[in-house]
Amino acid sequence: MFKILSKRELNPTVTMMDIEAPLVARKAEAGQFIILRTDDDGERIPLTIAGYDREKGTVKIIFQIVGATTERLNHKQVGDCLADFAGPLGKPTETAGLKKVCVIGGGVGCAIALPVAQKLHEQGCEVHSIIGFRSKDLVILEDEFAACSAKLTVMTDDGSHGLKGVVTAPLKEAIEAGENYDEVIAIGPLIMMKFVVGVTKPANVKTVVSMNPIMIDGTGMCGGCRLTVGGKTKFACVDGPDFDGFEVDFDEAMKRGAMYRDFERHAYEETCNLFKKEVL
Repeated sequence: MFKILSKRELNPTVTMMDIEAPLVARKAEAGQFIILRTDDDGERIPLTIAGYDREKGTVKIIFQIVGATTERLNHKQVGDCLADFAGPLGKPTETAGLKKVCVIGGGVGCAIALPVAQKLHEQGCEVHSIIGFRSKDLVILEDEFAACSAKLTVMTDDGSHGLKGVVTAPLKEAIEAGENYDEVIAIGPLIMMKFVVGVTKPANVKTVVSMNPIMIDGTGMCGGCRLTVGGKTKFACVDGPDFDGFEVDFDEAMKRGAMYRDFERHAYEETCNLFKKEVL
């Protein structure tokens, strides 16, 4: 069993937890993920490793409450345990040799982007970070990004915090102003990553995107996380989750990602009703 050592609400729909998982912490790297089950009868869900402490044997996860399992997970409290916490899975983000990188995070994707930015910073890379949210009340991890970034730009759709607009605006300005990035790393909603590539591809700036489609086993056997990259079928859990953004078929990925949206919402509502009945 894997004990929850800390829990903190980052915004009304996003929660951060530290989990006691020494074997996972020993091998974890930025960009990898775990698969957990809240209870013995729970479903398996993937969550990106948002941080780790090898000495303490802990792994940090950050999740958005969007479905039944994340709702159940959010009802867990400090001292409670998770049934399963398997990992690290996937390939770590490649950071060796990079001297100047723009890291872009959108919404809860910032939880994935942060450890990448931190690792780059630790390696002496000049990190420019751009993080975007719908509004001020949804902003997360701003201080953490500021600590590891030579330059940080915060964007909100409504202008309630930072600058008004989308993350591609300051990226385009930077590239047109002559910023010579070795690489752009974009992590967030599929539509955001697609438009980031729309900015970087004409300028031929290498762009890496983190793909987090539906996953079941996390070992490549089920085929649920298949993507088309460079005209070939890839599996995010074993071939990724990082891919060359120029080669990803984002339209196909968005279509597949929406397949279970109604089912997920129904399961979430059933779970919420179950917890309400338990309280009553």
